[in-house]
Amino acid sequence: MSLVELIAQADERALAASGLACLDRCVPLLGGDDEVLRPLWTSLADPAAGETWGECLERARAKFPALFEEPGEEPGAGSGEEPGEDRAVQLARRMLATAPAVPAGAEVREWADACSVAALRIHRLLEVMAPADGADAIDSRRAGRTEGISPLVAAELRRQIAVLELLAGSGAGGLRQVLAVSTEGRRVLRAVVSRRARGRS
Repeated sequence: MSLVELIAQADERALAASGLACLDRCVPLLGGDDEVLRPLWTSLADPAAGETWGECLERARAKFPALFEEPGEEPGAGSGEEPGEDRAVQLARRMLATAPAVPAGAEVREWADACSVAALRIHRLLEVMAPADGADAIDSRRAGRTEGISPLVAAELRRQIAVLELLAGSGAGGLRQVLAVSTEGRRVLRAVVSRRARGRS
């Protein structure tokens, strides 16, 4: 199935984990350490123990106080894409800023879908050799049309699909595997960000 189809069929827990995984992979753009979102993963793994998703979300946001004035448009929204790392950082901030206080209902579905789009756009913006295609190309990729896709975007697309497939009908074990997939993606993005920073120095 395409990414769009997998998101459409996902339950609330899978949607929350999918959106969180997209955000987790983009933490290097926020300047956070690798453990900043760990409490949110824990709240998904065992909602009855410890702090709730909403409490963990507030703690995560408190680590980035300067980011939250007004979230503005949803992640991935808008008709155009401003090239460059600044736009990528903006998209990552909005993923965290617009996360729902309760991972349920229409809000978590909209957030997960928007995070999927934003994460793919972030990888496209950071891709050195990205093709000069339009903003609607991301929608095509999510629908399954991957001809000419750049390597960084292709890898992110595969991770998003893998996350949703792992979560389909799985328990805590699936969530652990999802965290491993997200950790790998975060390392890749951190390396890309570091390489770009060295190139500017």
